[in-house]
This record gives sequence, C-alpha cells and structure tokens, in this order.
Amino acid sequence: MKVQVIGCNHHTTDIEFRERLAFQPNQVTDALDQFQKTHPDTEAVLLSTCNRVELYTASEKSAACPSHKEVVDFFAAYHGLNAADIASELRQLSGEEAIRHLFTTAASLDSMVVGEAQILSQVKQAYETANNGDFTGPLTHASFQAALRVAKRIATETALHKRRISIPSVAVADFASQFFERFDDKTVLVIGAGEMGEETLQYLIDLNATDIHIVNRSIDRAEDLASRTAGEAQPWEMLDSLLIKADLVVSTTAANEPIITVDHYKDISQKRFQRPLFVLDLAVPRDFEPAIGDELGAYLYSIDDLQAVCDKNQRARQRELPKALEIVESETAKFMAELNHRTTIPWVKQLREQADSIKQDELARLINKLDGLGESGRKELEISFDRLVNKLLHPPLESLRDDASKGLEHGLLDALKRLFQLRE
Repeated sequence: MKVQVIGCNHHTTDIEFRERLAFQPNQVTDALDQFQKTHPDTEAVLLSTCNRVELYTASEKSAACPSHKEVVDFFAAYHGLNAADIASELRQLSGEEAIRHLFTTAASLDSMVVGEAQILSQVKQAYETANNGDFTGPLTHASFQAALRVAKRIATETALHKRRISIPSVAVADFASQFFERFDDKTVLVIGAGEMGEETLQYLIDLNATDIHIVNRSIDRAEDLASRTAGEAQPWEMLDSLLIKADLVVSTTAANEPIITVDHYKDISQKRFQRPLFVLDLAVPRDFEPAIGDELGAYLYSIDDLQAVCDKNQRARQRELPKALEIVESETAKFMAELNHRTTIPWVKQLREQADSIKQDELARLINKLDGLGESGRKELEISFDRLVNKLLHPPLESLRDDASKGLEHGLLDALKRLFQLRE
C-alpha cells in the first residue's frame, strides 16, 4: 500500500516553469485517462493551479505506484517537454509526508498567502474531477476526504480565515461593512476598470450590491468590466452626476494627479444635500485629494489606511498558524495510524483463517478418537480450542495494532508474515 505526490509548487519553482507544466481544466480528465492507461492499478488525482502542479497517486500494491521517473516522463510527454529538463524540479513525497502535504495544502497553510480560501475549492474540484472520471479509489477517497475535514476543522477551530489580508477584501469587510449595514439599497460608483476595482466590486456584489455604475476614460474597458460583473458602464463625462447620486465610491484609476480636487468636491457636495459619501480611494497616486476627508459628510480612506489593517490582519493570521499546524500534525498521525491498520487487515484475516483451519483439523481428529463424547462435550472442546487459538494470537496481533497506531514502519508485520509463512 502506497500514497505519494509528485510535482512542484511556488516554494521551489518560478512561474515560468509552472506554466510549462500546468494543465488547463479541460485537459485534466484527458491527462488522467492517459496516465491510467499506463498505470491501470493506480489511483490518481491531478491538482493544477497557478501556484502548483501535483499528481497524487495511490495503490493497494506499492509496486504499482509509478516511480519519480515515470511521472516525470508522463509530464514531459503530455506537454512535449524534455524529461531531463524538468526532473530535478519535481519533488516526490511518500506516505506520511505526502498526507501531511495534502492536509497542509487543502487548509491553505502552504499557499503563497496563508489562509486564502481559493485553494480549498481547487482541491475539491481536483478530487471531484478525478472521481467523476473514475480515476480514484479507496486510498484517494480516504486521503482527500480527510484533507477536506482537516481544512474545515482549521477554519472552525482557528481564526486563520477570519482575517482579511488583501486590499479589496479589507476595503469591503473592515471598512465599508462597518459604515453600511446593507448594500442592496446603495448606489455604488466604480471609477477605473483595473483589477483592484474589479476585485473590490466582486466583494460588494457578494454583499448584494446591485445598483452599480462603472466609469472609465476608455468606455470599452468600462463595458468589458461591466460584462463580467453586475455593473453598468457609463461615459467619463457622467462622472460628476454619478458622484452626486453615489453612496459608495471605489476609485482605482492610473491618473498621475487627483481626478477630484477639494474645490471640485465642494461643488459636488452642495448638490448632494449633506448626504454622506463613503470613498475607498485605492489608487496610487491618490484619485481624491486628501483634504476631501475633512469635508462634512465625506468619509475618505486611502490605500495606506487599508494597508495598515491588512498588515495587522496578516500578523493575526501568523499567530494562528502554530495552532493550525498542530491540527495538521494530529490529523496526519491519526490518518497514518488508520492507514497502517488498514494495511494489516488482510494479513490478520489470513492469519486467523490459517489458525482456524489448523484448529478445525485438530479438533476433528480429536473428536474422532473420543467415543461417546456427546453434543455438550463437543461444544466444550470447540470453546476450549477457540480460546486457545485466541490467546495464542492475542499478543502478536496486539503488538501489530500498537505498531500501526504509532505509525511505525511495518517491520513487525513483515516478521509476522515470515514467522507464520503468510503469502500474498
């Protein structure tokens, strides 16, 4: 029985290398199908993200698991690469190390940003894809389902995922959500159509914001962002009228100087009739002149304000990391004990069957020699023989269970096979 993972991630390889090995979502099933044709007795799950490409394999028969070279050759052949060029970058983990790595990955403790939520859904998707294609089996079911439970336990028992650490997530969760009780009745204005604005907008949409307007100097980019979100693109010339109507503004342009000055804002403010305006200025340089924050009804926050909270939350996450790692270690030891115990089950069954066969032969021979034994005497003999066999087997089997519970190598199991001449 063997469980292993072979692949690379952001800790040891650069993005250019990972891009060459990456599998697109529509390639994963085909790749696993090709792999299993070469290794029919091997279970497999392929996890391919921007930060990692990892092939998890398992087999009840250790010899059936592919070697490091065989997996390297598979990656190389599928992507049209030279195996010698990628071999040294692909590391192999087996047994306990492989399980610990899977648990750590699913719980986002191995991610570039510790505690990010995306990796868990990616692990789930990788497992479901392999499962739907019938590439999984008892060992991958057990290990991946355990990994999902570990991730859930860490999310429940630690505050690792409760602290936002990206600028857009902090902008919404730690600032806007503290100002507004709800977003479904608010008018949102997004100025600029870059990645920062899009990510912030997605968080607002998740909180039920629907009245959203996007303005950009290039109307095409505004329309492109609107097509991917719930927003409506507006021409740049509508900026002032949109600011008059807005409750919340997210500004992320690439302008070299403020697009809204204090004097400009004073003109807009008079037409707002003292309605408060909440502004998340995520641009560098800033889009809103800092003095606007001193105006009545204006609540202006810059990227520096948000970054301070991001840093604070990051430190809070780091304090939770030891507790999360303790959970991983505990769950890894528990899983390996169960896996080792599972390894012994067929051999224990064979040993008991062998002992029972000998017992039955000897019992039959003895009964044939004892005339007039009677039914009660026969039952008494059977009970005595059963007790004798159980008492003889109890010490070695108890020691075997103890070895398995401690996650030890199978030296005792190998000795048991040799002593009692158990065969595959």
